[in-house]
Amino acid sequence: MPENPITIAIDGPSGSGKSSVSKQVARELGLTYLDTGAMYRALTWWCLQQGIDLTDTQEVAEQALTYPLEIGTDPDAPSIHVGGTDVAAAIRETALSEQVSHIATNLAVRDTMRDQQRQLIADARHTGAGIVVEGRDITTVIAPDADHRFLLTASEEARLARRARELFDTDDAQAIAATHNQIVRRDAADATVSAFFEPAPGVVGIDTSDLTFEQSVGAVLDAIAQATPTPTPFHTPDDGGN
Repeated sequence: MPENPITIAIDGPSGSGKSSVSKQVARELGLTYLDTGAMYRALTWWCLQQGIDLTDTQEVAEQALTYPLEIGTDPDAPSIHVGGTDVAAAIRETALSEQVSHIATNLAVRDTMRDQQRQLIADARHTGAGIVVEGRDITTVIAPDADHRFLLTASEEARLARRARELFDTDDAQAIAATHNQIVRRDAADATVSAFFEPAPGVVGIDTSDLTFEQSVGAVLDAIAQATPTPTPFHTPDDGGN
């Protein structure tokens, strides 16, 4: 077991860069990585596969307790399976993304996910160097005692352009329009149960609007380095020559 395993919590709205930045920070520091949003997406996929009405909050909450989720925390190859099926691609499809807020705003589901995510964090700290956890409410609810806490934000324009490039390989007007509803509507819905636009006390805010990916990663790593105490050199007491 490492002497000083750490937890790094990163929040932020869609398109702020939190997922790609979190994975790279984990790689740089030799940590594991957890995308909590993927857990909500996976539950959405499972419920749709089972023909469950996503607005049936009680049934969905019960499914959250038992659905067969397996999530990997390797930042180089994060994986997610449900019932043995690889759903990594399926949970990123636009049709599912437009439905996931039904799951993410279910308070009973959030309670269950909170407990599951805290257990994953505890396991990572116990068995490895630690973990980078990203999503919603990570800095305030899931891991408020994390060693380092960040909120990545960006202007709506920057966030829409990034997600459009991710989904359509372009940020022209048509791609922006196709992305707008998914990003803005989902963030508005999620904001009813989660705060992720302004940093809470003690949380470092980083605006990535005008930063490159490398600069965004560097800003997080620099903040961690500045906040990490420098070990005090060990000095042998002077025996006065005796």
